[in-house]
Order: sequence, then C-alpha cells, then structure tokens
Amino acid sequence: MTSPTPITLAVDCMGGDHGPRVTLAACRRFLSAHPDAQLLLVGRAEALAGFEDPRAQIVAATEVVEMDDPLEVALRKKKDSSMRVSIELVRDGKASAAVSAGNTGALMAIARYVLKTMEGIDRPAIAGQMPNFKGGGTTMLDLGANVDCTPEHLLQFAVMGSALVSVLQDKPSPTVGLLNIGEEAIKGNEMIKKTAELLRSAANSGDLTFHGNVEGNDIFKGTVDIVVCDGFVGNVALKASEGLATMISGFLKTEFSRNIFTKIAAIFAYPVLSAFKNRVDHRRYNGAALLGLRGLVFKSHGSADEIAFETALSRAYDASRNQLLDRVRERINHAAPLLLGAQAERAESAVTPV
Repeated sequence: MTSPTPITLAVDCMGGDHGPRVTLAACRRFLSAHPDAQLLLVGRAEALAGFEDPRAQIVAATEVVEMDDPLEVALRKKKDSSMRVSIELVRDGKASAAVSAGNTGALMAIARYVLKTMEGIDRPAIAGQMPNFKGGGTTMLDLGANVDCTPEHLLQFAVMGSALVSVLQDKPSPTVGLLNIGEEAIKGNEMIKKTAELLRSAANSGDLTFHGNVEGNDIFKGTVDIVVCDGFVGNVALKASEGLATMISGFLKTEFSRNIFTKIAAIFAYPVLSAFKNRVDHRRYNGAALLGLRGLVFKSHGSADEIAFETALSRAYDASRNQLLDRVRERINHAAPLLLGAQAERAESAVTPV
C-alpha cells in the first residue's frame, strides 16, 4: 500500500545514548527503504549539518533533554529541546508522528503536555512488543507509564492495544490476555478480578477479543496478541526480556574462549542459540507507541543502534500510513458506554454513606 501523500516523521536526532551518530545513520537507511517518506531532523544545527537528502529537512533546536534530566527540567526549562520541538511539529500538523530515543519519562510528560490526552482516555500508556517463540512479537502495555492503575485504565489499555495491533499487524480481532498469577478466574487481587469482569463485558459488546488470564510465560509463548498489565509489572517484564537477550549474546561471545570442553559444547549449541538470539533480537521489535494522545509519538530504546532506530521509524511510519489515531478513536468511542458505566459504578461505590 502506497500513501497518496508523503508520510512525514519528526525525528529527535539528539536523543538516546548515541545521538546523531546513530539516529542519522538510521534515517539514511529508513529513507532508502521508504521512497514516499519525508523526515524532519530535529536537533542542534551543527550536529546535523552533514546530512543531505532531498526528502529530509533540518529543524533547529538549541537544547537537548539528557537521559538523567529531572522531569521539571525537561518540561519547564528546556522549551527548545529537540524532543519538545519534534512533538510540537506533530501538534502543528507538520509531521504525522514523532520518534525519540530520549528519556522515557520526559518524553511521556512532554507529549502529554503538548498533545493532550485523547477524549475518553484517562492515562496514556506505553505499548511495545516482546519477542515470542512463534517468531513474532507479543504487544504488551503498559510498559512503565502508569504504576498504579484502576480496572478502567486497564480496559482502556486493552482497547488501545487492540487498535495498535490491528493496524500494525493487520489483525482485525487480536486476542487480549490479562497478566495474572494464574489462568483461573479466582486468581489475582480484587483489581485484577474486576478488570477481568470489564474485559469480559467488553468482549461481549464487541469492543475486543478477550482470551482470559495469562501468566508471564505466555508473553513469550505468544499465547495472545496483547498482554495487559500495570506499568510496574510491564516494565519489570520488559527489562527481564532485554536481560535474557543480553545473556544469550554474552554466552555466544565468551564460550568459544574457554576450555576445550566448553568449546566443544559451544560448537554444537551455537546454531540453536544463534537462531534463538536472532528471534529474540530486541532490534526487531524496537519502537514503543505512546497511546492515548492526540498525536503519534514513538519511543525508541535509548541504547538503540541504527538498525533498531530504523525499526522505530518504520513502526511510526506504518502507524501514520494506516491512520492509527483514527482507529484508536473509533474503538474508544465504541467502548465509551462500558467505560463510562464502569467509572460511574466505581464513583458510586466510593461514596461513604452518612
């Protein structure tokens, strides 16, 4: 499918651990693979001056949000940062989406402040893919934006995640699983049990396809297309997944240098482990969507190399080309009666009788 008009992405070229050295190389790769795309390269002019392409334009920004900057500094003091300018280009309609490898907390705070939250959404969520044994990715949200969530928040995450997967993976009815300590309906705390009730109601009303409770290993089995949880649990799972990939990479690099027995074992294990390493390579799944905003923003891993950052650009491109915002809005509007009813019920139950 070719878009009738070019898709323009705003790229925070200064963000991440490596800055322009990686982001510009990734932009070159991306433009080569997407002839109908245009890029707005945002950052310090002197750092971007060497980039030349007829489909790329440099947009100057004098400040950079550092990876360890407090939110107050990023949001209130660095108003001409490459991160903020990139998001403002989306707000002003000059770009379809923004992509940054910068500070996650700052990116979410600035995006929420500049773009505002979509009507019907209480809290934006971070949705990313985790590699699974089927050779694809399991979409998981929230990955760290919201530590304390209500059942209504998790229902919103499930609805938005369904829209994301339907757009990026061409699955009209992706399956949703609720992360729990067991598959049985009686498992979990009261918040999880209430969330399961809401998800079952949403399935009955045609808002999503609910598989039921899933456990941590189901993320990597690929049991469902989408796994919903709060941001605390999601971020722990994400870091554990990244740690596994790092451990396998380390093994492949070191085992050949040990004694003769480990060398022999490594020779036989190498093909299997190498194939597994490629399957769980986080670079293939880089680019988490900040869902629930009135504009598209994608977060790349801070340590991304040029291949991984190109993947994030491609996900933002696909989301823009397939009108992800409209799809999220449609699904949220369809689920509005259920969401409003659940919120009203919670508010009523919170009132203490006199």
